[in-house]
Amino acid sequence: MKVKVNRDACIGCGACAAICPDVFEIDDEGLSKVVNSDVKDENIDDVKDAIDSCPTGAIEEDEKPNKIVNSDVKDKNIDDVKDAIEEDE
Repeated sequence: MKVKVNRDACIGCGACAAICPDVFEIDDEGLSKVVNSDVKDENIDDVKDAIDSCPTGAIEEDEKPNKIVNSDVKDKNIDDVKDAIEEDE
């Protein structure tokens, strides 16, 4: 699981950092930031609680794939693979 904070929506209430300080902290601007976007298994429930507790909905699961899982690309040029990934985004 990966997670991200929309800092434009964040109001800095601190609920996320209180619920899961291993993943979130309040920065010098008074807004939440993710300190570890690759959520460890032991933090998943707390991150989900933080997502549900955010009053502005600023926290969301980052659903971008972080690796290629399609075996069809094994014989392709890396530039072609990168282009295919960019088209999907």
